[in-house]
Amino acid sequence: MRIGILSRNPALYSTRRLAQAVWARGHQAQIIDTTSVAVHLGAADAPPGATHLLTGGAIGLAATTPLPALDAIIPRIGTSVTFYGLAVVRQFETAGVYTPAPSDAIARSRDKLHSLQVMAQAGLPIPRTAVVARPEALFAAVQAVGGLPAVVKLIRGTQGRGVLLAHHLATISAMLRRAEELNQQAVIQEYVAEAAGCDLRVIVVGNRPVAAMERRAPPGEFRANLHQGGSAEPVTLDRATAALAVAAAHAHGLAVAGVDLLLSRRGPLLLEVNSSPGLEGIEKATGVGVAEAIVEYVETNARRRR
Repeated sequence: MRIGILSRNPALYSTRRLAQAVWARGHQAQIIDTTSVAVHLGAADAPPGATHLLTGGAIGLAATTPLPALDAIIPRIGTSVTFYGLAVVRQFETAGVYTPAPSDAIARSRDKLHSLQVMAQAGLPIPRTAVVARPEALFAAVQAVGGLPAVVKLIRGTQGRGVLLAHHLATISAMLRRAEELNQQAVIQEYVAEAAGCDLRVIVVGNRPVAAMERRAPPGEFRANLHQGGSAEPVTLDRATAALAVAAAHAHGLAVAGVDLLLSRRGPLLLEVNSSPGLEGIEKATGVGVAEAIVEYVETNARRRR
Protein backbone atom coordinates (compact mmCIF):
# COMPACT_ATOMS: atom_id res chain seq x y z
CA MET A 1 0.00 0.00 0.00
CA ARG A 2 1.28 3.49 -0.84
CA ILE A 3 0.37 6.14 1.74
CA GLY A 4 1.03 9.83 1.16
CA ILE A 5 1.75 12.14 4.09
CA LEU A 6 0.91 15.73 3.18
CA SER A 7 3.44 17.82 5.07
CA ARG A 8 5.60 20.78 4.15
CA ASN A 9 8.42 19.73 6.49
CA PRO A 10 9.67 16.13 6.46
CA ALA A 11 11.84 16.86 9.51
CA LEU A 12 8.89 17.52 11.82
CA TYR A 13 8.46 14.95 14.59
CA SER A 14 4.86 14.10 13.61
CA THR A 15 5.75 13.67 9.93
CA ARG A 16 8.74 11.45 10.71
CA ARG A 17 6.79 9.28 13.14
CA LEU A 18 3.95 8.73 10.68
CA ALA A 19 6.40 7.79 7.93
CA GLN A 20 8.19 5.38 10.27
CA ALA A 21 4.88 3.76 11.22
CA VAL A 22 3.90 3.37 7.56
CA TRP A 23 7.19 1.64 6.68
CA ALA A 24 7.05 -0.50 9.85
CA ARG A 25 3.71 -1.94 8.72
CA GLY A 26 5.20 -2.94 5.37
CA HIS A 27 3.84 -0.08 3.27
CA GLN A 28 5.43 2.69 1.23
CA ALA A 29 5.42 6.19 2.72
CA GLN A 30 5.64 9.22 0.47
CA ILE A 31 6.04 12.59 2.16
CA ILE A 32 4.51 15.22 -0.12
CA ASP A 33 4.94 18.97 0.28
CA THR A 34 1.36 20.20 -0.08
CA THR A 35 2.42 23.33 -1.94
CA SER A 36 4.40 21.24 -4.45
CA VAL A 37 1.26 19.51 -5.65
CA ALA A 38 -0.22 21.00 -8.82
CA VAL A 39 -3.92 20.49 -9.44
CA HIS A 40 -4.84 20.11 -13.14
CA LEU A 41 -8.49 20.38 -14.11
CA GLY A 42 -10.45 20.11 -17.33
CA ALA A 43 -7.87 18.43 -19.57
CA ALA A 44 -9.53 16.01 -21.99
CA ASP A 45 -6.96 13.29 -21.33
CA ALA A 46 -6.80 13.79 -17.54
CA PRO A 47 -8.87 11.59 -15.24
CA PRO A 48 -10.86 13.18 -12.38
CA GLY A 49 -8.57 13.96 -9.48
CA ALA A 50 -5.44 14.28 -11.63
CA THR A 51 -2.56 15.61 -9.52
CA HIS A 52 1.01 16.44 -10.46
CA LEU A 53 4.16 17.06 -8.43
CA LEU A 54 6.37 20.05 -9.19
CA THR A 55 9.94 19.00 -9.93
CA GLY A 56 13.01 21.25 -10.04
CA GLY A 57 13.44 24.16 -12.42
CA ALA A 58 13.58 27.87 -11.80
CA ILE A 59 10.64 29.77 -10.38
CA GLY A 60 7.92 29.80 -12.99
CA LEU A 61 9.69 27.10 -15.03
CA ALA A 62 9.25 24.06 -12.81
CA ALA A 63 8.12 20.93 -14.62
CA THR A 64 5.35 18.71 -13.31
CA THR A 65 5.17 14.94 -13.24
CA PRO A 66 2.05 12.89 -12.41
CA LEU A 67 2.00 11.62 -8.85
CA PRO A 68 1.95 7.83 -8.53
CA ALA A 69 -1.36 6.37 -7.47
CA LEU A 70 -1.90 6.52 -3.71
CA ASP A 71 -4.11 4.29 -1.60
CA ALA A 72 -4.47 6.83 1.20
CA ILE A 73 -3.28 10.21 2.37
CA ILE A 74 -2.72 11.55 5.89
CA PRO A 75 -3.10 15.35 5.69
CA ARG A 76 -0.89 17.52 7.89
CA ILE A 77 -2.11 20.89 6.60
CA GLY A 78 -0.51 23.95 8.21
CA THR A 79 -2.70 26.96 8.94
CA SER A 80 -0.70 29.19 6.58
CA VAL A 81 -1.64 27.01 3.59
CA THR A 82 -5.15 26.01 4.64
CA PHE A 83 -6.90 27.21 1.47
CA TYR A 84 -4.51 25.49 -0.94
CA GLY A 85 -4.15 22.46 1.31
CA LEU A 86 -7.92 21.92 1.26
CA ALA A 87 -7.90 22.09 -2.54
CA VAL A 88 -5.19 19.43 -2.67
CA VAL A 89 -7.00 17.12 -0.24
CA ARG A 90 -10.22 17.63 -2.20
CA GLN A 91 -8.42 16.64 -5.39
CA PHE A 92 -7.22 13.38 -3.85
CA GLU A 93 -10.76 12.71 -2.64
CA THR A 94 -12.01 13.21 -6.20
CA ALA A 95 -9.58 10.49 -7.29
CA GLY A 96 -11.02 8.11 -4.68
CA VAL A 97 -8.02 8.24 -2.33
CA TYR A 98 -8.93 7.49 1.29
CA THR A 99 -8.23 10.08 3.98
CA PRO A 100 -9.12 10.05 7.69
CA ALA A 101 -9.43 13.86 7.48
CA PRO A 102 -11.67 14.90 4.56
CA SER A 103 -11.33 18.42 3.23
CA ASP A 104 -14.70 19.62 4.54
CA ALA A 105 -13.90 18.20 8.00
CA ILE A 106 -10.56 20.02 8.07
CA ALA A 107 -12.33 23.25 7.09
CA ARG A 108 -14.87 22.86 9.91
CA SER A 109 -12.18 22.27 12.53
CA ARG A 110 -9.83 25.00 11.29
CA ASP A 111 -12.36 27.81 11.95
CA LYS A 112 -12.90 28.01 15.73
CA LEU A 113 -16.32 29.64 15.45
CA HIS A 114 -17.56 27.15 12.86
CA SER A 115 -16.21 24.32 15.01
CA LEU A 116 -18.07 25.59 18.08
CA GLN A 117 -21.25 25.93 16.02
CA VAL A 118 -20.88 22.34 14.83
CA MET A 119 -20.50 21.08 18.40
CA ALA A 120 -23.37 23.21 19.71
CA GLN A 121 -25.63 21.96 16.92
CA ALA A 122 -24.73 18.39 17.90
CA GLY A 123 -25.76 19.12 21.49
CA LEU A 124 -22.22 18.79 22.84
CA PRO A 125 -21.17 20.88 25.87
CA ILE A 126 -18.97 23.91 25.11
CA PRO A 127 -18.02 27.03 27.08
CA ARG A 128 -20.48 29.92 26.80
CA THR A 129 -19.40 31.77 23.67
CA ALA A 130 -20.29 35.01 21.90
CA VAL A 131 -19.18 36.70 18.70
CA VAL A 132 -19.97 40.28 17.75
CA ALA A 133 -19.40 42.46 14.71
CA ARG A 134 -20.10 45.87 16.30
CA PRO A 135 -18.44 47.52 19.34
CA GLU A 136 -21.80 48.54 20.82
CA ALA A 137 -22.68 44.83 21.22
CA LEU A 138 -19.54 44.09 23.24
CA PHE A 139 -20.97 44.67 26.74
CA ALA A 140 -23.94 42.37 26.12
CA ALA A 141 -21.62 39.71 24.66
CA VAL A 142 -19.40 39.74 27.75
CA GLN A 143 -22.43 39.49 30.02
CA ALA A 144 -23.68 36.55 27.95
CA VAL A 145 -20.51 34.55 28.66
CA GLY A 146 -20.60 35.26 32.40
CA GLY A 147 -18.83 38.61 32.67
CA LEU A 148 -15.20 39.50 33.18
CA PRO A 149 -12.61 38.13 33.04
CA ALA A 150 -13.31 36.58 29.65
CA VAL A 151 -11.22 34.71 27.11
CA VAL A 152 -10.79 36.19 23.63
CA LYS A 153 -9.62 33.91 20.81
CA LEU A 154 -8.72 34.56 17.21
CA ILE A 155 -10.80 32.23 15.07
CA ARG A 156 -7.77 30.97 13.14
CA GLY A 157 -5.19 30.99 15.95
CA THR A 158 -3.12 27.89 16.74
CA GLN A 159 -1.01 26.49 19.58
CA GLY A 160 -2.35 29.03 22.07
CA ARG A 161 -1.35 32.03 19.97
CA GLY A 162 -4.04 34.68 19.56
CA VAL A 163 -5.65 33.79 22.90
CA LEU A 164 -5.99 36.40 25.65
CA LEU A 165 -7.50 36.50 29.13
CA ALA A 166 -9.10 39.94 29.35
CA HIS A 167 -10.03 41.67 32.62
CA HIS A 168 -11.35 44.87 31.02
CA LEU A 169 -13.77 45.69 28.21
CA ALA A 170 -11.18 48.02 26.70
CA THR A 171 -8.77 45.10 26.31
CA ILE A 172 -11.38 43.03 24.48
CA SER A 173 -12.30 45.98 22.29
CA ALA A 174 -8.63 46.49 21.36
CA MET A 175 -8.19 42.82 20.47
CA LEU A 176 -11.32 42.85 18.32
CA ARG A 177 -9.94 45.85 16.44
CA ARG A 178 -6.62 44.07 16.02
CA ALA A 179 -8.41 40.98 14.71
CA GLU A 180 -10.22 43.13 12.16
CA GLU A 181 -6.87 44.58 11.02
CA LEU A 182 -5.63 41.01 10.49
CA ASN A 183 -8.76 40.20 8.47
CA GLN A 184 -9.82 37.85 11.23
CA GLN A 185 -12.63 37.54 13.72
CA ALA A 186 -12.48 36.68 17.38
CA VAL A 187 -14.79 34.84 19.75
CA ILE A 188 -15.41 35.75 23.38
CA GLN A 189 -15.71 32.84 25.82
CA GLU A 190 -16.35 32.37 29.49
CA TYR A 191 -13.31 31.98 31.70
CA VAL A 192 -13.54 28.66 33.55
CA ALA A 193 -11.61 29.57 36.68
CA GLU A 194 -11.98 26.16 38.30
CA ALA A 195 -9.93 24.58 35.50
CA ALA A 196 -6.96 26.30 37.17
CA GLY A 197 -4.87 26.49 34.00
CA CYS A 198 -5.35 22.82 33.09
CA ASP A 199 -6.95 21.18 30.09
CA LEU A 200 -7.09 17.77 28.45
CA ARG A 201 -5.79 16.80 25.01
CA VAL A 202 -7.29 13.56 23.69
CA ILE A 203 -6.23 11.85 20.46
CA VAL A 204 -9.19 10.13 18.85
CA VAL A 205 -8.63 7.45 16.21
CA GLY A 206 -11.79 5.94 14.79
CA ASN A 207 -14.22 5.18 17.59
CA ARG A 208 -11.84 5.39 20.53
CA PRO A 209 -9.42 7.69 22.29
CA VAL A 210 -5.94 6.17 21.94
CA ALA A 211 -4.07 8.60 24.21
CA ALA A 212 -4.88 11.42 26.62
CA MET A 213 -2.84 13.88 28.63
CA GLU A 214 -3.50 16.66 31.08
CA ARG A 215 -1.71 19.89 30.20
CA ARG A 216 -0.90 22.41 32.93
CA ALA A 217 -0.04 26.06 32.33
CA PRO A 218 3.17 27.50 33.80
CA PRO A 219 2.90 29.96 36.71
CA GLY A 220 1.33 33.25 35.70
CA GLU A 221 -0.18 31.81 32.51
CA PHE A 222 -3.69 30.47 31.86
CA ARG A 223 -2.94 28.74 28.52
CA ALA A 224 -1.93 25.12 28.99
CA ASN A 225 -0.50 24.61 25.48
CA LEU A 226 2.90 22.93 25.47
CA HIS A 227 4.07 25.53 22.92
CA GLN A 228 3.35 28.17 25.58
CA GLY A 229 5.55 26.47 28.18
CA GLY A 230 2.96 24.13 29.65
CA SER A 231 3.73 20.70 31.12
CA ALA A 232 1.92 17.42 30.51
CA GLU A 233 1.27 14.09 32.14
CA PRO A 234 -0.79 11.06 31.09
CA VAL A 235 -4.37 10.84 32.28
CA THR A 236 -7.01 8.12 32.28
CA LEU A 237 -10.35 9.32 30.97
CA ASP A 238 -13.65 8.36 32.49
CA ARG A 239 -16.19 6.83 30.15
CA ALA A 240 -18.23 10.02 29.71
CA THR A 241 -15.23 12.19 28.81
CA ALA A 242 -13.91 9.57 26.40
CA ALA A 243 -17.30 9.36 24.67
CA LEU A 244 -17.48 13.15 24.47
CA ALA A 245 -14.09 13.38 22.74
CA VAL A 246 -15.11 10.77 20.16
CA ALA A 247 -18.45 12.52 19.58
CA ALA A 248 -16.67 15.85 18.97
CA ALA A 249 -14.34 14.33 16.37
CA HIS A 250 -17.23 12.59 14.62
CA ALA A 251 -19.37 15.74 14.63
CA HIS A 252 -16.67 17.35 12.47
CA GLY A 253 -16.38 14.29 10.22
CA LEU A 254 -12.86 13.44 11.42
CA ALA A 255 -11.62 9.89 11.98
CA VAL A 256 -8.35 11.19 13.47
CA ALA A 257 -8.36 14.28 15.66
CA GLY A 258 -6.92 16.00 18.69
CA VAL A 259 -9.75 17.08 20.99
CA ASP A 260 -9.21 19.68 23.73
CA LEU A 261 -11.45 19.84 26.80
CA LEU A 262 -11.74 21.76 30.06
CA LEU A 263 -13.06 20.27 33.28
CA SER A 264 -15.64 22.60 34.80
CA ARG A 265 -18.24 22.45 37.57
CA ARG A 266 -20.76 21.64 34.81
CA GLY A 267 -18.64 18.71 33.63
CA PRO A 268 -16.20 18.49 30.72
CA LEU A 269 -16.48 21.27 28.12
CA LEU A 270 -15.17 21.00 24.57
CA LEU A 271 -12.73 23.72 23.53
CA GLU A 272 -11.70 22.79 20.02
CA VAL A 273 -10.96 19.96 17.62
CA ASN A 274 -7.65 19.77 15.75
CA SER A 275 -7.50 17.94 12.42
CA SER A 276 -3.67 17.79 12.40
CA PRO A 277 -2.76 17.18 16.05
CA GLY A 278 0.91 17.21 16.97
CA LEU A 279 2.21 13.84 18.10
CA GLU A 280 5.41 14.71 19.94
CA GLY A 281 3.95 16.06 23.16
CA ILE A 282 1.36 13.35 23.67
CA GLU A 283 3.59 10.43 22.63
CA LYS A 284 6.33 11.56 25.01
CA ALA A 285 3.89 12.28 27.84
CA THR A 286 1.96 9.01 27.55
CA GLY A 287 4.37 6.55 25.92
CA VAL A 288 1.60 5.58 23.49
CA GLY A 289 2.47 4.98 19.83
CA VAL A 290 -0.15 7.31 18.41
CA ALA A 291 1.43 7.24 14.94
CA GLU A 292 1.09 3.45 14.80
CA ALA A 293 -2.59 3.66 15.82
CA ILE A 294 -3.27 6.22 13.08
CA VAL A 295 -1.52 4.23 10.36
CA GLU A 296 -3.23 0.97 11.39
CA TYR A 297 -6.61 2.72 11.15
CA VAL A 298 -5.78 4.24 7.76
CA GLU A 299 -4.56 0.88 6.46
CA THR A 300 -7.75 -0.90 7.53
CA ASN A 301 -10.11 1.70 6.09
CA ALA A 302 -8.19 2.20 2.85
CA ARG A 303 -8.45 -1.55 2.19
CA ARG A 304 -12.21 -1.41 2.74
CA ARG A 305 -12.44 1.22 -0.01
CA ARG A 306 -10.80 -1.02 -2.61
